Amino acid sequence: MTVQHRGFAAAARGHGADESIWRPATVADAVAADPAGAYSAAAGELIDAFAGDDVLDSEFALPEFGPGAMFPAAMAIGFHYVDYVVHGWDVARTLGKPYELPVDVVAAALPLALVVPDGDFRTMDSAPFGPAIPSTDPADDLDRILAYLGRSPQWQPTVVQAAVVAGDPR
Repeated sequence: MTVQHRGFAAAARGHGADESIWRPATVADAVAADPAGAYSAAAGELIDAFAGDDVLDSEFALPEFGPGAMFPAAMAIGFHYVDYVVHGWDVARTLGKPYELPVDVVAAALPLALVVPDGDFRTMDSAPFGPAIPSTDPADDLDRILAYLGRSPQWQPTVVQAAVVAGDPR
């Protein structure tokens, strides 16, 4: 999530095409040394970039969608919003924690998620989302988002370490 903040900040400033910005290795040392500090710095960088003059009039280069992929700023910012809805679910589910979002948050994310392009790029190792799968409960908007972005809403981790579930930070 730290890398995504940095990537989207770079994209907002016109430098998103540099694929090295989007690689976790580019921030691995900072995250390992100070996870909260690295995340906080990246979040601040993102907020500053999104608040930039004329940012909504620009296009964002998002190489995760394929070579030369460009999107209007409002759509790209929406993609980042969807990232957080989905990756928040990923983290909660992995840790065996409940994940409930306000109805309006999910309702705002649904149309944005459904415009994320589907295609062969989603099968690449570095793809942020897998190929769309049939939704198991089309009435549940979060399940629809998850399924469209390649996650099974019923997925459970095979092993959740007791220390993590108990809140032990080690």
